[in-house]
Amino acid sequence: MQQYHFISGLPRSGSTLLAGLLRQNPRFHAAMSSPIAPLMGSCLEQIGAGSEFSPFFNESKRRDLCLSLANSYYSEHRDKDVIFDTNRIWTARMHQLVELFGDFKVICCVRNPAWVMDSFECIYRKNPFDYSRMYSPQSRQTVYTRCESLAHHQGALGSAWTALKEAYYGEFSERLLLLDYDLLTQHPARSMELVYQFLALPTFNHDFNQVEYDEGEFDANIGVKGLHTVKKQVQFTPRRSILPPELFKKYSEMAFWQDTTGTQASLICATPSQGDNHDSI
Repeated sequence: MQQYHFISGLPRSGSTLLAGLLRQNPRFHAAMSSPIAPLMGSCLEQIGAGSEFSPFFNESKRRDLCLSLANSYYSEHRDKDVIFDTNRIWTARMHQLVELFGDFKVICCVRNPAWVMDSFECIYRKNPFDYSRMYSPQSRQTVYTRCESLAHHQGALGSAWTALKEAYYGEFSERLLLLDYDLLTQHPARSMELVYQFLALPTFNHDFNQVEYDEGEFDANIGVKGLHTVKKQVQFTPRRSILPPELFKKYSEMAFWQDTTGTQASLICATPSQGDNHDSI
């Protein structure tokens, strides 16, 4: 029987890199965000209370239908022992995952939110004549409006941030591992060792100089070239942020996981302020 685990967390924080590394293991399947979470949501809307089909579905049938969506989607990967499904909304659906998959874990990729904003801004400026569907004409005007749009509760960063915060302080927080992007790129071998330890799976000798993952067609379709392309070599490249200083300071303050009070989540982060469920490298 296949084991399901999940990848979630913040955008531009290493989830594609992590998937590229995990898929080196012949026992694993991992990829960019899948449609399973939104498919489940749409399905439950159609058969939930108040719909014309609701009388035909009890709790057991709704659960089985959701589980069949995942199993059908990954049917071509039956040769894999472990499936890692990626979606940033999973951290807001922990109560569903517990009922569907039992003994699962969620790896949440995180990064200083200011650097998340900086990364989005860099991609935006690298595609000056290809307007992304990520922004409306009004929100596209300046770096300030673009960041505000991303940080909105329905924006790419804001929606993932609120979902992660919900799970971080929620009743299933012990199932979370927060993996910091900077540590993953600075110390990939040790970081992956700790990931395997958290998952209680046998370790694998990853090649950190030959990571392959690219979704060029998908990125081109939404007008954000390079969004899901990873460099072959895992390395940390320090640079100066292109955000105005006050914006960088503002979004840096959103890194709530630096305080581990009130959570049972495990962390691979540099300097959590307190708590026992973390590893520093």
